Amino acid sequence: MVCTMSFLRALLSTTRMIRHSPELSAGMPVDDAVLLDAPDERLSPALVAAALGAYEPAAELLAATREGAEWETRDRCLTRLVTFAHSRDGWLADWLTAAPRDPDALLVKAGLAVRRAWESPARAERLREVGPLISAAAEAQPGDPVPWRLALDHARGTHATHTAFEALWEQAIRRSPHHYGCHVAALQYLSAAWYGSHRECFDFAEQAAEDALPDSLVQALPLRAAFALLLDTKLAARTSPVQVERIDAAADLAIRLSATYRPGDLWPAETRNLLAYVLVVRGRWDEALEQFRLVGPHATSFPWSSVSDDPLGQFLDARDGARLQVASVTPLRNRDGRSRARGHYA
Repeated sequence: MVCTMSFLRALLSTTRMIRHSPELSAGMPVDDAVLLDAPDERLSPALVAAALGAYEPAAELLAATREGAEWETRDRCLTRLVTFAHSRDGWLADWLTAAPRDPDALLVKAGLAVRRAWESPARAERLREVGPLISAAAEAQPGDPVPWRLALDHARGTHATHTAFEALWEQAIRRSPHHYGCHVAALQYLSAAWYGSHRECFDFAEQAAEDALPDSLVQALPLRAAFALLLDTKLAARTSPVQVERIDAAADLAIRLSATYRPGDLWPAETRNLLAYVLVVRGRWDEALEQFRLVGPHATSFPWSSVSDDPLGQFLDARDGARLQVASVTPLRNRDGRSRARGHYA
């Protein structure tokens, strides 16, 4: 009898998945339309030009972010330009030759040097060598917090003491008290994987989120702390009730933050990808599916590259999994839309 009941439940679950999966896909782009780390309309021309060997659009873009004090946008653009220059840096070399003291060129140069040093087997030694490049970028534009975000990453990789890190942190927040990139850098330093603990990570993230401006992505910092905890396989089997509560509270806060942005918005795409991941791990399938719907076609490498060598494939698999999980528990309905009048399992 028990076997028969289990078999019936499995059959009905399969039926639900087949029936409801198409309707649960409404509002979601097909797999082939999903892009990984798609640039926005401001960054895209700069990347296309750089691919052709021209640096001028990148220079104009970064100059505009500097002159407009668009520090968050500047940091994001820097990250993408550094990623591109990592494999093709001829355009950057031309830029530095034409304008060796340009604060924007110096910033990209420093960012690229830090990126390459991080990937070296002799990371700490290589990072110490590039310290002067970060200082040069900071001195070229004293009010810019982005070089200080590089300095915070640099300090983590060179095993800086807490005192030294705090001194850099003060310089960073003096220039931009709510800068997201600098907060992420500090969170990484405090993580259990580096020089802190999961409790320190959550404490910092929750306080920062409480102090954050309305709609600021800094409110998503606890979600990053939750991700770090979930990624720690040593703790996976013995996560305490308090830790679970903090993870769910971080997800709840991020859900409210996500709701303040329009569907398909590129700006919160990484946060929504991270939120979807955390919700999937927590088995909160309906909420995860909603975040995948809000993400639209904008998959991001983080967090999926942390758990797979194929981040886009992992994103699509997680999205499909959430859709099937929701479908499997959605009640079967008659053609007129009413629930079945009979049956114990529908």
